[in-house]
Amino acid sequence: MTLKLLRIAAGLWLIWGLVHMFAGIATMARDTPEAVGGIADAVDQSTLNLDYPDAVGAVVNQHGFNLLWIGAVTLVCAYFIWRNSMLAAALAGLVGGLADVGYFVFLDLGGHVNFVPGTVMTIFSASAIALTVWAWTSSRRESVAST
Repeated sequence: MTLKLLRIAAGLWLIWGLVHMFAGIATMARDTPEAVGGIADAVDQSTLNLDYPDAVGAVVNQHGFNLLWIGAVTLVCAYFIWRNSMLAAALAGLVGGLADVGYFVFLDLGGHVNFVPGTVMTIFSASAIALTVWAWTSSRRESVAST
């Protein structure tokens, strides 16, 4: 049961990681107004067509870089979670989960994003974390029962 739960969590982290790596690359590849519009996709895009200072572009690119490496970390973790690593599951939950907390607080609750893909990815990470906790508590119960 534990391995099955972890494999489902690994699949969720795999998808989550790939989506965030793509989002990071797309953010860094675009001009600042398009990059901001790609992140805040529920905002009227015409309100974002401004002449941003170079520093704002740098901050947006730094955000894109963070999306890329956070996605890459969870992607690597997904491989080790599939192989039954609770440490990798904890790392993915820490990195991906905290990234999604910020997303949820500042973008979701602010009403700046659409449900798909952003909120769906938050649900993916929360589900992966919940499955990992379930797997961990199940394995703890099994080891206590066997002693």
